Amino acid sequence: MRWLDFLIDFFHDKYPSAERLGVPVARWRQSIYRTVFETNTPMGKRFEKRLTVAIVLSLCVVIAHSIPSIAQGWVVYGLRTLEWLFTLAFTVEYGLRLISVRRPWRYVLSFYGLVDLLAIIPGYLSLFHPEYQFLGAIRALRLVRTFHVFPILRGFLEDYFMLGRALKHSARKIFVFLSVVAVIVFVMGALIFVIEGPEHGFTSMPMGMYWAISTVTTVGYGDVTPSTPLGKIFASAMMLVGWSILAVPTGIVGVELSRGFGTKPCRRPLHCETCGEARHEDDARFCRRCGTRLTEERNEAEAGTVRAAAPDVGADGAGGSTASTARTATMAGTAPADPAAAPAKPPANDGRRTDGAQAA
Repeated sequence: MRWLDFLIDFFHDKYPSAERLGVPVARWRQSIYRTVFETNTPMGKRFEKRLTVAIVLSLCVVIAHSIPSIAQGWVVYGLRTLEWLFTLAFTVEYGLRLISVRRPWRYVLSFYGLVDLLAIIPGYLSLFHPEYQFLGAIRALRLVRTFHVFPILRGFLEDYFMLGRALKHSARKIFVFLSVVAVIVFVMGALIFVIEGPEHGFTSMPMGMYWAISTVTTVGYGDVTPSTPLGKIFASAMMLVGWSILAVPTGIVGVELSRGFGTKPCRRPLHCETCGEARHEDDARFCRRCGTRLTEERNEAEAGTVRAAAPDVGADGAGGSTASTARTATMAGTAPADPAAAPAKPPANDGRRTDGAQAA
């Protein structure tokens, strides 16, 4: 998936390098640097995992603080205490990153440095404005830090990327399908507006289209409902249409998924020169999308392999014919003729020379 590869490479390239930040000389600072910056070391991997867990837990605290049934009584003080503990922990971690490099200002101005700074600011703002404590959700931005670890796991994520490829190859069909649905919604919204009218809540065509969308998708909020018998019959028909509409995109994506899991990777990719499709079977001769004949590079390579395996007719062809002739003669009970042992055939006599010799 090209867009996901681009996203992973983007965040990986934004991660500050040792050349840019400068590795310190002191050993204790080098030890801190290897822990908080180098994720390919054992200590760095453990630190990164624990940091990710802390970020997720801090987000859970922010979510719990926003639920009235939970954030009451002594629970509120417990949540605030946890919030401050996470804020202090992230502040210490940010300080360790600054003292472990020789050019700390470059880290502060880097992409990840700004993300880390935004993660701890809401905690201190809540001191003066308690309503700002919900800005702690900004800490979710710190989860993008895990993207620079993804290149290590890129080979294990292929199955997850299969869904994205299926959606990509189904994009054109889904777009056509959604275009048809948009036309249906527009027509049905206009009809229900005419049938029901403003006195039943359908004050405009956009309101009718809103009702058509909620009905076709089988959501049905119930804020606007038809009241007339004809409107109810019309709504029943829309509900039945909604079931078939939901099944179409599921089938489109399902077919692409089955093709993706069932397609064997070619030893040598066959690219269509017309549409650029590269997912073909090993024995494919025509493009699976547009029908154009595929390039013959792999076929020529296979033909060259066959020619290399076949005997050299130019060098050994005569020998092969001789051996075949010998086997045929042996089966017939006769000896094969040897050109070297056969007596020389006398030259043909000239009639005039013979007459001259007789006259002499």
